[in-house]
Amino acid sequence: MNNKLYGNLIFELSHKGRKGYTLPKNQFGHHEIPADLKRTDDAQLPECDEMTVVRHYTNLSEDNFGVDNGFYPLGSCTMKYNPTINEEIASLPAFTNLHPLQPIDSCQGALEVEYQLQKDLAEITGLSDFTLNPCAGAHGELTGLMIIRSYHQSRHDDKRIKVIVPDSAHGTNPASAAVCGLEVVEVKSTADGLVDVEDLKPLLGDDIAAMMMTNPNTLGLFEKEIPEIAKLIHDCGGLMYYDGANLNPMLGAARPGDMGFDVMHLNLHKTFSTPHGGGGPGSGPVGVRKGLEEFLPSPHVIKNGDKYDVVYDHFNHVGAFLGNFTVILRAYTYILSLGKENLKMVGPLATLNANYIKESLKDVYELPITGLCKHEFVFNGLKDKSTGVTTMDVAKRLLDFGYHAPTIYFPLLFHEAMMIEPTENESKDTIDGFINVLRQIAKEALEDPDLVKGAPHDAPISRVDDVLAAKHPILTYKQLVNDNN
Repeated sequence: MNNKLYGNLIFELSHKGRKGYTLPKNQFGHHEIPADLKRTDDAQLPECDEMTVVRHYTNLSEDNFGVDNGFYPLGSCTMKYNPTINEEIASLPAFTNLHPLQPIDSCQGALEVEYQLQKDLAEITGLSDFTLNPCAGAHGELTGLMIIRSYHQSRHDDKRIKVIVPDSAHGTNPASAAVCGLEVVEVKSTADGLVDVEDLKPLLGDDIAAMMMTNPNTLGLFEKEIPEIAKLIHDCGGLMYYDGANLNPMLGAARPGDMGFDVMHLNLHKTFSTPHGGGGPGSGPVGVRKGLEEFLPSPHVIKNGDKYDVVYDHFNHVGAFLGNFTVILRAYTYILSLGKENLKMVGPLATLNANYIKESLKDVYELPITGLCKHEFVFNGLKDKSTGVTTMDVAKRLLDFGYHAPTIYFPLLFHEAMMIEPTENESKDTIDGFINVLRQIAKEALEDPDLVKGAPHDAPISRVDDVLAAKHPILTYKQLVNDNN
């Protein structure tokens, strides 16, 4: 773009005395601000005219990549399209003008949404009840583990302080267990990428609080031994925890509650289409089997006759109020939009799309674990390693073709991991285009490897020095005053 404003910081476009706004006249009288609250120096804010500000931020917005303007095959994150109807419902004034402290009688509609979503999620997962309070997946993990620990403590079984976590688990699993004051015990995977039941058996004992499992696991594989694993854990007195981050391919195919899981969390910002990225907002509802409902955190929405009410326990909180309400609205809208019949198609279609990409590319990209995958799968870089072209190079080259890169170098089980996850809503045309580009990059790696190694070539910013950026980040900007109006 040949625009001199393009690529500058807003501070670099600032000119002293230049204004882009005028404040309305003061209608509230004069109120003296206490001296200890006043600034000693003026705030260092940019001074720009309105058109400069509009053009600057419009240019920046056009560089943002999102699921609304391109294919986003980020593995293990389910970057699913967030339908516009979700946004319309979440922005209705009747919802956005609510205050969490207003009388319960005046917000019955909002409470009905919360209650119905609790029940819908319970039905979808095969569990008894849900809390919508946790504000992210990891927050949900922590909440679920706190429920498990509270359950054991209620039985005076205080020696259960260990949580078994597979070596292929999301990194938040062991982190959440540690934050909860529990000890992490790792169980290995087999060569097929599944939990090794024989490695699990010696770990069992009367000190096991729970086992955490992600299913399908991080490799996109369905854990076939869940019934045996659940029996082993339950027989030693532990509970089964289901990390629901990868629930997308399970919709309409299987329910965690039916598999023997006792507690689980969901990521509404993955499985149920609400916005995902930029650090939030998120929502990580936690569900429990029958018999564990008393350990759910409060406040909790219940129904008394035709009225909805909120139950409070002042010693049992994980967050303020009733969760991220507009995220909850989006998820509820998504579920109602699809309906029971169409929701059942999500899992099979997500599985079909992933297997189609895998099978179409396994002749040029190394597939370390063969067989049927679920919603995602992992390549170990290019099949021909002689060119020196890495997974990072492939990811950077994808940017030149208008695709967001898949997850790279995760999971850590493979040196050149490339985790790809299409979602169920992507068309065959889009997927075929992605396959063709990855095949072209594989061909370029053989014929002109430097082209791939130097990518991206058409992005606003070319390849950066990641090591330098990590070791010497520039976190502040010193404003230079430009007096030229």
